[in-house]
Amino acid sequence: MRGHRAKLVALAGPVYGELLSGVIASVIGTFWVAGLGGAAVAAVTLAGTVENLLLGLVLVVSSGTTVRLSHALGADDRAAAGRTARAAWRLCLAGSLALAVPGFLLRDRIAGGFLDGEAARLAAGYFAVAFPAFGLFFAQRVADELFKGTGDTRTPMRIALLSNALLLALDPLLVLGPGPLPALGVTGAALALTLSRAVALGVTLLLRRRHRLPAPAGGLGTSARRILAAGAPFGLDFTARMGVGTAQLGLVAAFGVPAVAGYGVGYRVLLIVTMAFYAVRQAAAIEAARLGGAGDTAALRTLGRDTARLAGVLGAGAAVLCAALAQPVTALFTADEAVAAHSVGFLRMAGLYLLPYALVVAVGGVHQATGAGRPLVAAVLLGLTAQLGAGAALSGPLGVNGLWAGMTVGAVVQLGLMRLLTGRRVAAGKGGDAGEAAEERRVLEQAA
Repeated sequence: MRGHRAKLVALAGPVYGELLSGVIASVIGTFWVAGLGGAAVAAVTLAGTVENLLLGLVLVVSSGTTVRLSHALGADDRAAAGRTARAAWRLCLAGSLALAVPGFLLRDRIAGGFLDGEAARLAAGYFAVAFPAFGLFFAQRVADELFKGTGDTRTPMRIALLSNALLLALDPLLVLGPGPLPALGVTGAALALTLSRAVALGVTLLLRRRHRLPAPAGGLGTSARRILAAGAPFGLDFTARMGVGTAQLGLVAAFGVPAVAGYGVGYRVLLIVTMAFYAVRQAAAIEAARLGGAGDTAALRTLGRDTARLAGVLGAGAAVLCAALAQPVTALFTADEAVAAHSVGFLRMAGLYLLPYALVVAVGGVHQATGAGRPLVAAVLLGLTAQLGAGAALSGPLGVNGLWAGMTVGAVVQLGLMRLLTGRRVAAGKGGDAGEAAEERRVLEQAA
């Protein structure tokens, strides 16, 4: 068991560094744009929201690529691995065109559908750069997952650090234009992001040349379908959580601006700890797919248990930290007493939410990589529905704290349903890819 926990930590550590660097760069980038006024902040916020929505579709290809590549390499089938890589690039090209072309042509309508006046004009200008460059974002995600599928999570982390370091340098130069350079404002922010991604992708593709896999002709259609089938649960999970997050913000807004601001501060702090859960999720999915391909059911069963234990430790530790450090950490972000009170209350209540949430997220990686993605998505959707319902009901007697309690209810429901629905799938004899042993499917119940 120690060996599996060590492998999970070794895989998850660089993933966490990759995710954390992105958040830090985003926060600092927002700081530069904030100096341009509220309309600029609104425009960049809308652009980030749209990209997050599109990320749900990107994850279908990128996450499916990781799972299928790890499975093929675990089975020592390098031909299948090569076909997976080729199919992933073709899906990337098709997806980039399908999303970027309509987005560019409809940029004014998209901006005007959410904003008006100066903010809408600035958002449309941002989209004029961002949509044509969307293929860089998609390609980088696919290239990163091709590394991760081979068990290499350090290279994507290093590339992310390079990209975000470039962004930190380019943002003030292109947004504010100090010295002889003209100030490009919001458009400069889009150009800075595009340039940083272009350089990072160029370096990535140079590194990928050393790791090309043989890809026999034919079979790309089948490989593409398997990528989409494996990645669909990851994309649906992410999109559902994004949608519920938006609905949750609407419920919080009923309690006034200080509540929204406090929730925003607390949520950003919470991101720092919850990203560790998602790092473990990626690590567990990579390792589970590899072991599934190798047919090592005993190791796969142990991996599920170790993933749950590691997630439990992380969730409990995060809960203690949020409760103990809520006040001093909040003070780093705001001096407004009303906002700080809401942020502290949110972080302390989050202590009840983090443990079940960590288990759902991390153990979900094992389920998704071993063929139980559909019941897991069903559990997530029902749990998120319970979260909104419980939050709305409890907010009456408990005020805004009822919304935080609803998050805990939703996470507990997700955890219970995950165990129930994946257990039923095992009992019904349903599991991963056709042709895999029935014994391999039984590990799904053990993982929860």
